[in-house]
Amino acid sequence: MGDTSGDPTPDGVPERVVQATIRLLAEQGPSAIKARAVASASGLSTMVVYSHFGGIAELIRAVVDQGFKELDRAFSQVPVTEDPIADLFALALTCRRVARENPHLYDLMFGLSTRRATYRPLSDSDVRLSGRSPAFRGAYVHITEACERLMRSGRVRQQEPEVLAAQLWSFVHGYITLELAEHFVEFDDPVAQVLVPMGVNLAVGLGDERERAEVSHEAAARLYDSVTRRSTAPSNEESRPTE
Repeated sequence: MGDTSGDPTPDGVPERVVQATIRLLAEQGPSAIKARAVASASGLSTMVVYSHFGGIAELIRAVVDQGFKELDRAFSQVPVTEDPIADLFALALTCRRVARENPHLYDLMFGLSTRRATYRPLSDSDVRLSGRSPAFRGAYVHITEACERLMRSGRVRQQEPEVLAAQLWSFVHGYITLELAEHFVEFDDPVAQVLVPMGVNLAVGLGDERERAEVSHEAAARLYDSVTRRSTAPSNEESRPTE
């Protein structure tokens, strides 16, 4: 996730601190998230960190929000197609990639470690890491909208899109959590051997035809690969030879 360079301006300091904290999480894990370490990584004083965030708990809330904004941006790169099951699985693969890029940030975003003293979360549950967070809702809406398209397609049995979205969200994050915890090390390709068959089985259980569900998951893999290649390809400016 991005870096912020140059001298900080009053408006740019919070972003600089948040990005430095995200880098610390990626490189050293949650034990590194202390005011002095964050200040050093930001090139700022400890007092500046406290004056903008109040404390580590408030900073962590801002980091979580930034994580969901980054997830929202990643989801936004996945095109909407005429196949909602393919779209949903492409979003699942995207979420997995984001989680693997910074497992500690993912861990924090989804509340897996918020009860550890390391993170010291805020006590006001209505503004913490729940689905009431605007940043979370900005990312999650990609899932609910795809579920609405799936309901309109008639491929699965009718139910509330929000209920279906919660089921699919649970399926994806259950897999990601176990993979990050190295529960699938015995598989050569856990995506192909575990995640894809599980997604197909879930689609069939919801009422889709197995062959059609398999085709959709294959299409999702191609869609995800094309998006990933596009996002990692150098821009025209970068690839243009110097004269």
